[in-house]
Amino acid sequence: MGLLALPALLFALITWQVVAHGPLLRLDSRLSSALVHPDKFSSGLSDLGNVQVAVPVLVIVIVYVARRGRAIGTDRWWLPPTAAAVLMALVPAIIVPLKDWTARPGTPVVPPAVGYFPSGHTATAAIAYGSATLILLPWLGSPRARRTAVGICAALVLGVSFGLVRRGWHWPLDVVASWCLGSVLLTTLALFLSRSRRRSSSGTPSSSTGPS
Repeated sequence: MGLLALPALLFALITWQVVAHGPLLRLDSRLSSALVHPDKFSSGLSDLGNVQVAVPVLVIVIVYVARRGRAIGTDRWWLPPTAAAVLMALVPAIIVPLKDWTARPGTPVVPPAVGYFPSGHTATAAIAYGSATLILLPWLGSPRARRTAVGICAALVLGVSFGLVRRGWHWPLDVVASWCLGSVLLTTLALFLSRSRRRSSSGTPSSSTGPS
């Protein structure tokens, strides 16, 4: 439960600072000023967090995992793909109300507006790429392949995060808050899938076996 408690506590702390206009925002502003340098590269990185980019990647992995599981008769083959899809659908249901409630203004680089906290692009990238990685891992045949998948996922999320801050689309705390929220959601998904696999393996064996 510590894996859930720490990011949840940090997210609550950051949100409180944003709502209360606490001293942490001054540090956030100075850090943003030091990091912002809009260019095409950072803009391209931030685009990796667009729904039109990240969600299709998740859909491709969902279809692949579902077809593999069904083809070999894995017990409850539909559960991991469905859980990943549901988690992705929850992202706007969580992020949009938070943006409306906190009503945080954007950086000086963007037009005057509110609703920048937490970062929707970061949350989308974290959940889309993270969920895709979690449901794909059992189907990867070697530790090296699994480490590579995790590394690619981390690189994509960090790339989006860097691009958003560098371009000035978001304050650093907007991004960090979405990291925390994504950590809570992905840890929950990982625990759910792990318990589901243990429950399946302890049940009546099927004639076919799933991935190792």
